[in-house]
Amino acid sequence: MNKKVIMALALLCAGMVQSAEVQKILFLGNSITLHGPNKGIGWDGNWGMAASSADKDYVHLVAKALSKKDGSAPETMVRNIATFERQYGTFDAAALVRETSAFNADLIVVAIGENVPALTNAACRAEFAAKTAALLKGIKGANQPLVLVRSCFWANAPKDEALKKACQEIGGTYLDIGHLGKEQKNMARSEREFKHQGVANHPGDRGMRAIADAIVGAVRQAKGNAP
Repeated sequence: MNKKVIMALALLCAGMVQSAEVQKILFLGNSITLHGPNKGIGWDGNWGMAASSADKDYVHLVAKALSKKDGSAPETMVRNIATFERQYGTFDAAALVRETSAFNADLIVVAIGENVPALTNAACRAEFAAKTAALLKGIKGANQPLVLVRSCFWANAPKDEALKKACQEIGGTYLDIGHLGKEQKNMARSEREFKHQGVANHPGDRGMRAIADAIVGAVRQAKGNAP
């Protein structure tokens, strides 16, 4: 192989690595992703409940782990869409789609499901899957971002089935993290005391780290540059 061919291959590989870097990440989730201060439940943070600090929630950990070669972290947009979870059947997503699609993310991390009312029959599961797929299609637009949809932290077969179906419909990558919610060490209550049981049941620092590691691993594998 002559030097020109070797140089051409090297440039091609360098371009591929550069194109695989994540420039913008859109996080769509609920309280695990972002929750503002609420004195009524003893929560003072403005980040993923119930990490001990912002830099220890899964959003910040994922962004840091996916830092670019120059050391800078990807630009992020983080939105709590718990209202969509609770009202998916009637939720008007127009404003959310406009805002998030304009961000032009090349990676979309979807972390919802926990607040969705019980999906007690096939019709409910189908509707939730369809509404979620429609929302993600609107946000993707004509772009081709990597969309990663994770299962519920607290495993729930009907909800996880619907999330997986929505993910498949929009050509995304589905990540099952249900096993993490079954390990007591991943709960915030295993690390410190909380005033409110609901907060205590959220993933703590260990749980957030485990979620982040799973997401980063799935992103790297999907982009073909897993370590």
